[in-house]
Amino acid sequence: MVNESNGGVPPPQELETFLPQDERNKEKIVSKYNMTKDVESADFDPFTERKLDNPTSNMDTLTHLLKASLGTGILAMPKAFKSAGLISGIFFTVLVAVICTHCAYVLIKCAHVLYKKTRRTTMSYPEVAESALENGPQWARRWANSFRIFILVSLFLTYFGTCSVYTVIVATNISQVVLHYMEDHKDVLGIRIFITALLLPLILMAWIRNLKYLAPVSMIANLFMGVGLGITFYYLVGTGGLSFDKVTAVKPPVEWPEFFSLTIFAMEAIGVVMPLENAMKTPRSMLGFCGVLNKGMSGVTLVYILLGFLGYLRYGDDVQDSINLNLEQDHIPAQIVQIAIAVAVYCTFGLQFFVCVDIMWNCIKDKFTKRPDLADYIMRTIMVTVCVLLAVAVPTIAPFMGVIGAFCFSLLGLIAPAFIEIITFWEIGYGPYNYLIWKNILVLLFGMFALVFGTKDAVISIIKVYSA
Repeated sequence: MVNESNGGVPPPQELETFLPQDERNKEKIVSKYNMTKDVESADFDPFTERKLDNPTSNMDTLTHLLKASLGTGILAMPKAFKSAGLISGIFFTVLVAVICTHCAYVLIKCAHVLYKKTRRTTMSYPEVAESALENGPQWARRWANSFRIFILVSLFLTYFGTCSVYTVIVATNISQVVLHYMEDHKDVLGIRIFITALLLPLILMAWIRNLKYLAPVSMIANLFMGVGLGITFYYLVGTGGLSFDKVTAVKPPVEWPEFFSLTIFAMEAIGVVMPLENAMKTPRSMLGFCGVLNKGMSGVTLVYILLGFLGYLRYGDDVQDSINLNLEQDHIPAQIVQIAIAVAVYCTFGLQFFVCVDIMWNCIKDKFTKRPDLADYIMRTIMVTVCVLLAVAVPTIAPFMGVIGAFCFSLLGLIAPAFIEIITFWEIGYGPYNYLIWKNILVLLFGMFALVFGTKDAVISIIKVYSA
């Protein structure tokens, strides 16, 4: 749970003021999800009880969600389409987006159910996992704490490693542009120099303690990513070369696993979903057909499809691992793309790092009750320093993190939410014909598919890097 000294949480949100009396009564019953049969909790509304110092608006949350999902993985979408085929890529991207969005939706929905059962107003992802088992069937309760620790460790490893990879990505993009104009200094200005130079800027970014104040940073990131993607689209469409003759509509199924591994891990943002929901002024707005989650992921999916489709159509089987590598590197627009991506990824660092900070602070905050603010800043500084030192020590860290990402994101983003929903609705019921069970079996099978093939591709990437 996000805490005040961690920049975050909780003035009462008097939402009841704006509701008619009969609507308020309906809210207390909470019949939408048939949340609980516990009479004692029927008069407890977690959303009006939630206390936030600086709550985020729906637009702030949407901005964060877009930034979390529109990461550097989008640049690999043309390569993903190369593995699936031009037409198959469109349908498979929609499929992945629907499943990833649904799993995030499920996690938030289960949290809202458990708020009522536990009379709590906010929960982190590990706390949702623990509460689901604690309030589930008798056989599951003894595993509650172990499940929480597993989710906690997986989240921390994944996002801490991701932040270290982001540091390498920013340094690499900047160094390529700088060294283009300073070729005589290539031997002196190695990648480790550029990574080290990022230490202070990253510490300053990590010192932003509240998601409300990170919203403008996410807007800047979205702006620069938009500039980079806009110029890239110009290269794809405005310079000619689009041809259906050099692409394949549907690739053989043996090549599809690479598409799914690239797309899932590019689009997945399960770790930031609960921190965003916990900081919202109107948490119910996260869900719903036209809720923040669906709006954000719909926009993200459209951009992913456009870039993947046009990138593969432009370069065919010659498309590189990252589409910006296909651009003429000595052209000014291509260099602007690299700088824009570097700035966008730098601005994203704070949002991704927020997950790690939230986890670490909740583990140590009880030991620093006298001067919590000072302890918080020191903790953030040490964590960023370790993150940068890791990048300096292993600049080729990305393939290693691919293994952790493939393993953890499959578990965290697909398998765990399906399991949590089954346990949460154990007593409430699974709907007509137990449709929730059958739906979650399909999600679990898809998650296992992503786990196996994503991990396999990541291991192959490590072998390629170090055998070369």
